[in-house]
Amino acid sequence: MSTTPPPGMRIKSHWFRPGGGQTPAEQAGAMAFITFRVANQMVKRMRSADFDIDAGAPYVAVLTEVLVFLVAVVDRFAHARFDSAGREAFTGALATHVARHLAENQRDLLGPEPPGSETYEHRFIEQVNAGMAAYSDFGADPFAPDDGGFHPDFGFVRYLGSRLEDWLPPKDRHWIVDQVMAVEAPEALAIVRRSMRDLHEPVQRRARRTALSGE
Repeated sequence: MSTTPPPGMRIKSHWFRPGGGQTPAEQAGAMAFITFRVANQMVKRMRSADFDIDAGAPYVAVLTEVLVFLVAVVDRFAHARFDSAGREAFTGALATHVARHLAENQRDLLGPEPPGSETYEHRFIEQVNAGMAAYSDFGADPFAPDDGGFHPDFGFVRYLGSRLEDWLPPKDRHWIVDQVMAVEAPEALAIVRRSMRDLHEPVQRRARRTALSGE
């Protein structure tokens, strides 16, 4: 395995003009695009670190696992930022939008769904539901500073690595958990945490910057 981390990810998260008053569902559309970009970059980084993730079904399988993990994380962020109804609207819309992004890629890589089979979108939503139930067993890191977000604990992140083992060749399975925990997850989590803050609090953040700069 390569020990040199790939270049860092750069994801745009300033989508709305301050004062736009976007609903949770509207914010979810932008967050879904960011989440998909982050997940796709994670898989590309793992491939550049010499993990054998072949284009086609293996790539889609690994990408799907990463997306389920990130949806579960973003849902925890939403829990801290919305009321119950807002969180439900946000996470439902998030999963729907992510499913659409993933399905577009699946049709490009794998071809259309066989006649009479369930859609890629429906299949992903089922995987999200199962994944959310599994990740609900894990919590937040009690040693992490509280910035109003969510810091997945050791088990939360390690579970993603264990899920990826099934989709990798034997030579890579010993290394994937360490790669996820030490390299991939920290950067991805920082991006989605910052993106949620930027999308949810554009007015407050601009006001703070103005006050500090004296504009």
